[in-house]
Amino acid sequence: MSTNPFDDDEGTFYVLVNDEEQYSLWPTFAEVPQGWRIVHGANGHAGRQECLDYVDEHWTDMRPKSLRDAMDADATNSDATDSRARHSVSP
Repeated sequence: MSTNPFDDDEGTFYVLVNDEEQYSLWPTFAEVPQGWRIVHGANGHAGRQECLDYVDEHWTDMRPKSLRDAMDADATNSDATDSRARHSVSP
């Protein structure tokens, strides 16, 4: 029976992030997938728990960046519409 390398408490890992600012724990023996970059553990000696702690500290919003940006734009547009409505004068 093989062990999942992501669950190896004795393994060394990277923390990866993609353009959507999503994080991943990644074993150092595996090639970093295209579209991801190393943000922690680049020295190749970071343990699993150290990397998990890094992810817990830095990945505070699970929504992809594109969704956060769209929601922020909607909120800004909604605020502007509400402001105009409050300042309009009825005849």
